Order: sequence, then C-alpha cells, then structure tokens
Amino acid sequence: MPNLTGPRVVALLYDGLCTFEFGIVAEIFGLPRPEMGAGWYRFAACAIEDGPLRAQGGFTLTPDHGIDGIDRADLVVVPGWKGADAAVPEDLCRRLRAAHDRGARLVSICSGAFVLAATGLLDGGTATTHWRYAEALRARHPAITVDQASLYRQHGNIFTSAGSAAGIDLLIAIVRQDYGAEAANAVARRLVMPAHRTGGQAQFLERPVPARPVSAVAPLLDRMHGDLGAPWTLARMAAECRMSRRTFVRRFTEATGSSPGAWLADARIEAAKSLLAAGHLGTDAIADRVGMGSADTLRHHFRRRVGLSPGEYRTRFGP
Repeated sequence: MPNLTGPRVVALLYDGLCTFEFGIVAEIFGLPRPEMGAGWYRFAACAIEDGPLRAQGGFTLTPDHGIDGIDRADLVVVPGWKGADAAVPEDLCRRLRAAHDRGARLVSICSGAFVLAATGLLDGGTATTHWRYAEALRARHPAITVDQASLYRQHGNIFTSAGSAAGIDLLIAIVRQDYGAEAANAVARRLVMPAHRTGGQAQFLERPVPARPVSAVAPLLDRMHGDLGAPWTLARMAAECRMSRRTFVRRFTEATGSSPGAWLADARIEAAKSLLAAGHLGTDAIADRVGMGSADTLRHHFRRRVGLSPGEYRTRFGP
C-alpha cells in the first residue's frame, strides 16, 4: 500500500459510540484501496474524551489518537452522538469551529447533527438528521432550518445526513465530489450499494393518526376516514357540519392544524401506503378506493408527499 497523500479524514470517538455509524466512515475512508492510488484519503479515529471508551454492542475502544487530531483534519466526521439531550463539550465545539475556519469540511451522520449544531456553524442554514430527532433539533436550535425529508444536506462546507444508512449516501457523495463518478461508483459497488439512491426519508416517516379532536368537526373526520373514496368537496364537508364554508375552514383548521384539503390528501396517501404495502390491489384500484380518482393523480400526490412512486414504495415495503 503506498503512502497516502489525500485528504485527512478524522472520525470522532466518544463514550457510547454509535458503532454502525462509525463503521460506515471507517469502511469508506479507512479501508485500504490500492486501486485508488496514493491520492486516496488518509484516515484516523480520534477520541474526544479519555478512554477506554465503550461502543454500542459491548465493545471497548482504546483510541490511538486524541482530540487534537481534529486540528490536522481536512474532513471531520461525527458518527452519531450520545443523544439529543447530551451536552457537547465546549473544547470540541471550539476545535470544530477552528477546523471550519481553516477550510476543513464537517460531516455528521444521524444524531451527530446535534454536535455540529452546537458549534453555531449551522445557524442560518439548512440541516437534516434522522426524522425521529428532527423536532428535537428544531426546538434546540431554532436558527437552523431542519429538513426532515432529505437523505443529506450541504450548507457550505458542512454536511448533515439522515438516519444511519443515509450516512453511506452522503459519504459516497463526498467521494464523488472529491474523485469523480467513477471512484464513487467503485466504492458503492464494493459496498453492494447504489451509487445514488432516489427518494428521501419521507418514505420512512411514521405519521400516526392524530387524536380525534373534541370539536364539531370530529364526527365528520370519522366519516371521512371511513369512506375516503367519496367525493369530499369543501361544500359537502361544510354542509355536513351545518356551517358556512368560511366558518367550517376556520373550525377545521383549529381542530386539526391543517386545511381540509391538506388533511384529506394526507389521509388518502396514508391509506394508499397501507394498501400498497399489503400488495393485494393494483394502483388503479387503490387510487379509486382512496379517492384519488386515477392512478396518475395518485402517482403525482404520492411522489410529492412520500418522495417515491407508488410502485417504488410497494417494492420497498410490500410483501
């Protein structure tokens, strides 16, 4: 293996390390790849606190490098974090800010976004994280626009990714930026991964049915859920509640947090997702059952809300 001269990549180690997320970084940047030549990445894992450190799965780590490895890095990766409520050491934030100021790229996988957010460097920008942590990130760092639908986002020299596997997508994208499509494709092939995945994390979001609101529109919601295929026009909905359209829209929005049209579209998409996953009906039949009218209409709204076509969703989540 030749002496490598490429960008210095540092992955952070901490007590409670997310093992899978760290493994992603080590696999892509730390695995020997002689076919890539001497210009390939140089990799090191650096502990941000004194060891030995524990990792998820019962491992104990004995790091070779300390936190000062950040000071020499061209790319720093935060492979997950201890939790949304876990404090981020100020020394770590200071070193990450200094690395950013000298041009190093900062990368987070999944909950690692909380570390980058703590530096303040994402303020005014857009970031993503696992959809389960999106509300917590938004609440703790209101200066950041949180995109919970994308697999990864870039804000200048700062990169954030969604759930664990989305970290692979992001790191392959970084390889593509640094060495081109051929190198990214080679790394992806070795991982038995697509070089670029379509869609986003919207397809995985849990959207529980909200609690039945105690209001004059609650009985109507029950009827709509029971017969989504019916032609639920605004006029019909208002008439069933014995209200004017204006009053109905106001009362409906107060009760549900969304407009009648948006609520109905979301309910129909959720029903379509269940039917697609069950695998018993074709797209035309599902569109008719949930009130989308036609397969084309269902495809349009489904892709806009979920990020996949109905066929792609069935392939991923069907029987």
